[in-house]
Amino acid sequence: MNYTYILRCKDGSLYTGWTNDLEKRVACHNAGKGAKYTKARIPVELAYYESFQSKEEAMRREWEIKRLTRKEKLALIEENR
Repeated sequence: MNYTYILRCKDGSLYTGWTNDLEKRVACHNAGKGAKYTKARIPVELAYYESFQSKEEAMRREWEIKRLTRKEKLALIEENR
């Protein structure tokens, strides 16, 4: 499986990414080995994710989510709690 995810960072900001191993990727972010953006904002928590069969679908959805406003991302998170 492939996943598109949103993390809530320590400073309240949101980070969107994709991976094929969600647990491992969140652990990497929290270990400071994820992305440059999250390295300075740990700890992070998984706020939202979607599952996909292909890497391409996950990457496409990441692109779509990254173009949403913060308000729209927060609504997406709340709708799926």
